[in-house]
Formats: sequence, structure tokens, C-alpha cells
Amino acid sequence: MNDTTKKVLLAFSGGLDTSYCVVYLRHELGLDVHTAIVQTGGFTDEELQNIEQRALALGASSHTTIDETSALYSECLRFLVFGNVLKNNTYPLSVSAERVFQARAIARLASEGGYQHVAHGSTGAGNDQVRFDVVFRTALPDTEILTPIRDNKLSREDEISYLKSKGVEGDWTKAQYSINQGIWGTTIGGRETLSSSQPLPSEAYPSQCTNTEPQTLHLHFERGEFVGLNGTRYDHPVDAIRELARIAGAYAIGRDIHVGDTIIGTKGRVAFEAAAPLMIIKAHHALEKHTLTRWQLNLKDQMSLWYGQLLHEGQFAEPAMRSIEAFFADTQVPVSGIVHVECAPYRFAVSGVDSPSDMMRSEFGSYGEMNTLYTGDDVRGYSRIVSNQSRIYQAVNGDRS
Repeated sequence: MNDTTKKVLLAFSGGLDTSYCVVYLRHELGLDVHTAIVQTGGFTDEELQNIEQRALALGASSHTTIDETSALYSECLRFLVFGNVLKNNTYPLSVSAERVFQARAIARLASEGGYQHVAHGSTGAGNDQVRFDVVFRTALPDTEILTPIRDNKLSREDEISYLKSKGVEGDWTKAQYSINQGIWGTTIGGRETLSSSQPLPSEAYPSQCTNTEPQTLHLHFERGEFVGLNGTRYDHPVDAIRELARIAGAYAIGRDIHVGDTIIGTKGRVAFEAAAPLMIIKAHHALEKHTLTRWQLNLKDQMSLWYGQLLHEGQFAEPAMRSIEAFFADTQVPVSGIVHVECAPYRFAVSGVDSPSDMMRSEFGSYGEMNTLYTGDDVRGYSRIVSNQSRIYQAVNGDRS
């Protein structure tokens, strides 16, 4: 490439779509192609090395690996825990969080490297195209975004045929299941998820049940963050997440199928396994029930819906996200303690908590049995007052039910 050739930075995964993009951008658009992959906890070192070799073999001038796992946790995942965020009360937003941070890292590298273009290999059918575009347009408003797969409306066969015409050989056999793995869970797509009724077969999930002996796990939280397991405190919460995933994954815990509305308005169905995220969120929520007031819990439920929806749609730069995060963090001051979780094949259950901030203390009374903070007369007077408006409404309007 000569000095006047324009450079493009391509978000590269090593699959068919991004492999096509490297060759197409070079041969058809005459661009100097540089590739980058963003690690969010799902690739092994060997996989990353193979992806780099693949990119260079396809003709990329350079390849960069960026590790965003720690940033993903500190800037996003911990707030998903603080908010007990599950999309449609089911899905821990594994891919949504990853894609935003992958796009942010690519945008940062593009800005530092003086690239005239950025590119991604998303199709025109799903959420990722919007997430990448939104982040790129926000972070790189003057940089052109190139999307060959989406723009050319290519089938898988079209891409393979084009690569072969350019002398690129490879095993392009489509795997039976499409798997996306990261620190916050794994999604699995296949023939069954394209239907509305078929379950994913057990063998399609990456983690299989290898431990049938029940055990109790003890999850340690400090100010809302999952920091330790079974008496061991880890240097970084990411390490604690990985260890919990290893233990819980052996029980095949955390399998489910999420059905939701895509950003572009269609319905989507995807299977996932997220043993660690689901267990952490459930345990954290149980601890909050003991340590927060009802109004804190009520407000958090509402803010969690907004936080999850904005993240799902790639709107991580929206200032409202920082406002919600500040509220979440403020509520976590008393959320410390140990949560006990019973594990068995394919299921888990929270059995109890121990916390220095537990508001369910015996000196304040025992629910349904006795109290020390009020009298029966206090309750009679309170009930009379809080029922006043309903009584007045009924007196004025009668029973219209």
C-alpha cells in the first residue's frame, strides 16, 4: 500500500463474515485494511493467536488484540449486578454488554491510529449492526462506517464463492450451532431457536452436567460487588466470576431461552447459559432484600428496566446511564455479607444470608409473631388514616366495580 491509501480498521472475529470483509475492503475498495479483536473473556490465548494469523493471512496489514474484560466489569457488569438487571426477567444481557465495549475499544483504536474508515461484519438482520453503528457514530462522528455484509445483502454461499474467487481457501462449514462466549455468559443459536416451540437439546450447550453431588456455595459481597467465594477473596471480581462459573457450570446451571424484541422491531429467540451471572444476581438481590428499604428496592426495579433497555440498544454513552449508575452505587453502601446458595444438577436456590446490615434483626421484632417498635393502637390509627382516600372515593362515587 502507498502512503496515500486510506486506512480502515475492521472489527475482526475470524469467522466467515469478517474474513470476507478483509478481502472485499482490500480488493474492491482498495483500502489498507487493519484488523482488531476485542477480548471480553470468551477467547483462549490459542484462539486469539489463531485469529491473528488468520487476519494476516487474508491480507490485513496489522492485527491488534485488545483486552477489555476488566473494563467491561468495572464500567458495566458491576452495575448490572447492582441493578439485578435481567432482560425480560430472564437474560443477563451477555452479548449486549460485550458488543458495546468491543465497539468502544475499536473506536478508541481508530481514533488513536488516524483511520479514515471503521468497519464491522454485522448483517442487516440483528442487533449488533445497531450497537456498532451507534457507538461508532457517537465516538467517531467524522469517520465513515463500512458494512460490506449488510450493504451487499450477501448469503453465506455468496461470501464463500467470492473468497474462493480470490484464492482464499478455508473450512467454511457452518457449525450446527452459533456460540458467543464471554465473561458474562454464553449464547447459543441454532435451528431450534429459529422456531417458537423447539427447545435446544442438552448436548448443544457448551457446559454439561459433570457433578451430581449437591453442595452449598457461599458468595461474598462487599458494597454490592461479588468479591469472594467459599471464604476466598479474589484479587479482582472477574476472577471470582470465573471461579463461580467453573463450579456452577459443572452442574449445568443457568440454562434458559430468551425471547425478546430486537432493536429493529422483530422478535428474537436465543438460548444461553449463564451460571455465574444468574447466581450472582439472584444472591445479590436476596442480600438487598435484607439490607435496603422498600423504596430503594422499588426505585431500583424501575431504574433497572431503563438501564437494561438502554444497554440492549447500544446507548451506553447516553448520560442517563451515568445517572442511573450513580443511583445504583449509592444504594450499595450497606449491601455486604455472605449469601448461601444450594447447588444441584440444573438448578440452584438461595438458602439464606448473613450480613452486618441485615434489617431483619430480632430486636426489632419477629414477622408474624411479635414487635417492639409499635403497638396495636398505632396500627389501628395508621390503618384508619391510609384508608381515608379510598373511603372518601367510595362514598362519593359508590361501588363502580
